[in-house]
Amino acid sequence: MTRIIAVTGKGGTGKTTVAALIIRAILDKKAGSVLAVDADPNSTLGETLGIKVKDTIAGICEDTRAKLDKLPAGMSKDRYIEYRIHESLAEEKGISLLTMGRPEGPGCYCYVNSLLRDMLKGLSDGYDFTVIDNEAGMEHISRKTASRIDILFVVSDFSVMGVRSALRIHKLVYSLGIDVGRSFLVVNKAKGALSPQIELEVKDSGLNLAGILAFEQGIENLSLQNKPLFDLPASADIMKSINRITEEKICRVK
Repeated sequence: MTRIIAVTGKGGTGKTTVAALIIRAILDKKAGSVLAVDADPNSTLGETLGIKVKDTIAGICEDTRAKLDKLPAGMSKDRYIEYRIHESLAEEKGISLLTMGRPEGPGCYCYVNSLLRDMLKGLSDGYDFTVIDNEAGMEHISRKTASRIDILFVVSDFSVMGVRSALRIHKLVYSLGIDVGRSFLVVNKAKGALSPQIELEVKDSGLNLAGILAFEQGIENLSLQNKPLFDLPASADIMKSINRITEEKICRVK
């Protein structure tokens, strides 16, 4: 059975970066196969991984709707969409990437998210790990992209308000009855030790602190050069921290 790892957090915390680095760490450790899921309509996971997205679930839905009269003979709309989504899987670097994309028009969001949820049920068990990069914020969580999460990482920036936002997201996940195995806080973009105020917020949050990720200039440099995070040196401090988190919180659990 696949191990489902979900990464979430408010906008600007670097959750996509964290998700991508976790994927890289799993592959570097040769821990198993990975299904990467970009469940954020602002689809950037593929870029951070250096994988060209062939198509998105939202794009497939739009394309299908535009040519309902030209579908293959004997194939229903739903079956055709499912076929196209399977074909859209981008496979590079030992990763299979499924991208939700940005839906257009009223009512499309729920339908596209429902398709993503259904596809995950059928696809994820073919991989050792499923890593989901969720949309920033809180509203999307109510759509329950994943009904089960084995490991939840809530990413905060280096601020009291960031930790408080992480706590609200964490509480919402549990209030919706999502089956979560374990949940952790990751403080990102740190510029030194945690202040007493942040330490107190972390303690009061009830979230276990998985790790503190130092601000990494190399990540900004790669972004400016349009290069993937796989080009980040293994010696980078953030990569060392991600490797430790991956080893302790993901790979050691059987």
